[in-house]
Amino acid sequence: MERHYGWVIVAAGIAITCIGMGSVMALGVFLPPLEAAQGWSRTAVAGAAMMAFLSMGVAGFGWGMLTDRYGTRVVVLAGGAVHGLGLMLASRAGSVLELQIAFGVIGGAGAGAYMAPLTTSAARWFDKHRGLAVALVTAGTGMGSLLMAPLATWLIGEFGWRAAFMGMGGLAWAVIVPAALLLRPAPEAAGGVVAGGMSAGEALRSPQLLAVAGTYFACCAAHSGPLFHMVSYAVDCGIAPMSAASLLGAAGMAGLFGRIGGGMVADRLGVKPTVLLALLSQAVAISLYVTVREPAQFLALGALFGLSYGAVMPLYAVLIRNWFGPAVMGTAFGAVSMAGTFGMAVGPVAGGWLHGWGGDYAWLYGASAAIGLGALAIAMTFRAPVRVQMA
Repeated sequence: MERHYGWVIVAAGIAITCIGMGSVMALGVFLPPLEAAQGWSRTAVAGAAMMAFLSMGVAGFGWGMLTDRYGTRVVVLAGGAVHGLGLMLASRAGSVLELQIAFGVIGGAGAGAYMAPLTTSAARWFDKHRGLAVALVTAGTGMGSLLMAPLATWLIGEFGWRAAFMGMGGLAWAVIVPAALLLRPAPEAAGGVVAGGMSAGEALRSPQLLAVAGTYFACCAAHSGPLFHMVSYAVDCGIAPMSAASLLGAAGMAGLFGRIGGGMVADRLGVKPTVLLALLSQAVAISLYVTVREPAQFLALGALFGLSYGAVMPLYAVLIRNWFGPAVMGTAFGAVSMAGTFGMAVGPVAGGWLHGWGGDYAWLYGASAAIGLGALAIAMTFRAPVRVQMA
């Protein structure tokens, strides 16, 4: 089934996730400027990130079902339009609540149209190199961290935080809408992994889906706090803001290579062993953040952190495709993605609260490492449904 146009789908997916998800993750660089300019606490601003991920999760489930019915192009076009609008409205926020509604609720709902539909589309186009194709699409998120965090920092420094939000919204429209027009439905699968697949209802009721969703939730809850607060932590350690933003970008670049490498390894060794190794490495990397203070130390640990969380992220979609079949993948992976985005919503706010309570970020890294080990424990229970073969 693998066709030349499948790689065009992958390229469009990379561009969309780079700008779309990168702009969501870039909110972390707004914490110190908003605290200084508006007097808004880090916890309050992090609430906008929480709202964004909650909105992404709920909307992503709906976008996934719409993908199964209407296709990826319509869904991503609509989501990109809404996401860009939310970013532009955030530039006019006069209170934390307005920021949470604009960036969080509206922008997050639009951003929910990216990951589940795009990874579903990539998985439908490929058989032989499915892990690599899905990994490349999700790698756009790592590229987004590398691009959007420094870009937002530069815009804030030159023009202010309002212009930075406005610029990111315009960039979302300029890139995502044209790229979405390149998306096409995949041809019919020929000899896919799952014979017959499952119905949407069967997939949503299966314990296997619950196990993947629980792992995805814990995995994202573990790394979202350290990622979101990485710039603030580096600044607290005496590193200049632009250098700190570059450290986040470097971790994102490592995540990019981790996604590609994880997909390639999974294509050869299997999905479950790759997931277990990546989750263990993620927990170890998070636990070590309390020991670093210098830029070189941040870079080295960020490389391990990015490689580990990056490697595992595309593999949830591959598991869902292999276990439940292509016909219901949008719905099934939409449900799993909702759990993951709920996990992403926990870390930023919990990290801000723990920082205010404890006076530093040590408690955040300890709690995140423990949650990461919980994700590993759940993943060890992975078993394919009886009707299909394990990847």
